[in-house]
Amino acid sequence: MAVLEPGKIRNVAVAGHRGAGKTSLVEALLFQSGSTTRLGSVEQGTTVSDWDEDEQRRRMSLSSSLTHADHAGHKINLLDIPGDAGFQGDCVAAFPVVETVLVAVNGVLGPEVNTGRVWQRAERLGRARVVAVTMLDRERSDFERTLEQLREQLSDRCVAVTLPIGGEAGFGGVVDLVSGKAFLAASGGAPGREAAATEIPAELLPAVERYRERLIELAVESDEALLERYLEGDTITPDEVRGALRRAVAAAELFPVLATVPTRCAGVTALLDLLVGAAPSPDLFEPLLPPGSGTAAFVFKTIADPFAGRISVFKVIEGTFVHDTAIYDIRTHSRERLGHLLVMQGKDHIDVDELAAGDIGAVGKLKDVQTGDLLLDHDDQLEAPSLVYPDAVMSFAIDPRAKGDDDKLAAGLRRLHEEDPTLTYRRDPQTAELIVSGLSQIHVEVAVERLRRRFGVEVELHPPRVPYLETIRKEARARHRYKKQTGGRGQFGDCEIVIEPLPQRDGYEFVDNIVGGVIPQGFRPAVDKGVQEAMLHGELAGARVQGVRVRLTDGQFHAVDSSELAFKIAGSLAFKEAYARAEPLLLEPIMEVEVTVPDETVGVVNGDLNARRGRLHGMEPRGGMTTIEADVPMAELLTYAQTLTSLTGGRGDYHLHFLRYEEVPPQIAQRIIEETRRQREGGARG
Repeated sequence: MAVLEPGKIRNVAVAGHRGAGKTSLVEALLFQSGSTTRLGSVEQGTTVSDWDEDEQRRRMSLSSSLTHADHAGHKINLLDIPGDAGFQGDCVAAFPVVETVLVAVNGVLGPEVNTGRVWQRAERLGRARVVAVTMLDRERSDFERTLEQLREQLSDRCVAVTLPIGGEAGFGGVVDLVSGKAFLAASGGAPGREAAATEIPAELLPAVERYRERLIELAVESDEALLERYLEGDTITPDEVRGALRRAVAAAELFPVLATVPTRCAGVTALLDLLVGAAPSPDLFEPLLPPGSGTAAFVFKTIADPFAGRISVFKVIEGTFVHDTAIYDIRTHSRERLGHLLVMQGKDHIDVDELAAGDIGAVGKLKDVQTGDLLLDHDDQLEAPSLVYPDAVMSFAIDPRAKGDDDKLAAGLRRLHEEDPTLTYRRDPQTAELIVSGLSQIHVEVAVERLRRRFGVEVELHPPRVPYLETIRKEARARHRYKKQTGGRGQFGDCEIVIEPLPQRDGYEFVDNIVGGVIPQGFRPAVDKGVQEAMLHGELAGARVQGVRVRLTDGQFHAVDSSELAFKIAGSLAFKEAYARAEPLLLEPIMEVEVTVPDETVGVVNGDLNARRGRLHGMEPRGGMTTIEADVPMAELLTYAQTLTSLTGGRGDYHLHFLRYEEVPPQIAQRIIEETRRQREGGARG
């Protein structure tokens, strides 16, 4: 495979809402360009990009997949990005390495929740955007309605570049407004390649002229000379329109909208022509690193293959990467040797000798390289581009079904985290549970399936314990004498403490108020240690205690029998006695939740949030969708994903983050305390 100059490369992320036809669109681009010999089907599990077993079974993309199409002497690298909100980490990692985002929008449903998020992310990065309206042969599909929704919800600079011929069951192809030609779909709905250009049907000419005028009006605004000529009534040629469109698209000042039916390969020729003719090449964008940084590549994805090992997918930022040469990982400052360089076509890997600036490829078996790492041909202090991933919103406690599989589980989770940094795991110090967290329930479920299939670990998931905290309302005093005599040297420790609440119910302070030597200096830290150990598990619900100041005020010691252990035990027991008198209370974590739902479901969703003890703060309508902001206790959100899906028909979405701790209402606190008591008694009997 010949090395291409940057001007002949187009890097495109295909993104949008789940079910908008992104994978079918990629498949059509590959097939129409001749890069594949057949048009694969999502329904049949035969697409190039959705090659993973989980993806084929669920009929949805679960991880970004790299493919490429060759068209008109150009290479178009296509990154098929999952549309489910649970896998948006791939979107975060992919957008910095592409110059264009191709947004797929369902022609029946119009822009959806994740459409707006994808658009906003691309906008923040200054990426060019092209919109493909899909499924225009479906019942209730409407290109004009969808175009207006795009203008209202995303940008009034969205402009049609192709128009559909017919609609719904009568869809017959598209008209290219730039070339003035029609492209007819294969007859009978057969999945053949799109036919060559032909003349526009006469009945469409008035609409074509109207839309073409709108396109020219917006395109020529990027060129003062063209704009002046247009205003004076001069004819603008197709080549001049293409040039103006290229400049406006590259500057993210204009967003072409195209009509397509990917499953019939319809509207795809015009899309390929637009990507080659108007989408920006890598050399038109400001580089991720300062000029003169040397040969450099940015790793934006890691594939954890149980057989091939770790595969690092990267974009060459500057220079040329050649196989069997040394590179440096700037994060670790370690030296590694590049093995076979790969060009990826889904699961198929093609060996290449080198990859030049602007291109995207992969390499296997780099020992310490991770997603987000910067690779150079020399050791340097440069900083890699920052990838800021969204916080997890769904957590489960996870346990191996088979005893002895703990190490295999940990190794599998580590490998999956390397592949997907938004999937995290940790050992909760308070509950001792292993917690796996993701961006949605399906995100975690997919991880469980991969643990089983790739790493041979069967696991069980159950809701994690809510990380309650305990604190006190008032001051209390207690004194405890620990005395033990078993023959020979005994144990003796005597201390008096006063505990009092701290402002904000947060933190811990230990104050030594001992006067004189009633407790020697060497034993006082042991009292502090005993108190802190007692605070790890409060007496109400076994939760960690915080927001307490402990003052050591008095005590006694024995010249022979006193020890650090004795004073540690005395301090622990004194704290428990004082804590019981200080009116302890239970605190629960409160989450700030942002829920985006269709307008027609706002009432029922608000009612459900109220039933979950939520406090609503505001609503913001936007083009058929409404964003609701609320504060809700974490305990009420453990199963929220399933409920929201049910209430909104799968069109609702949410994300949340920790806000603060608040007192648990008395009746709920009592239920939690009683449940904790039953568990303790059950454990004692067992």
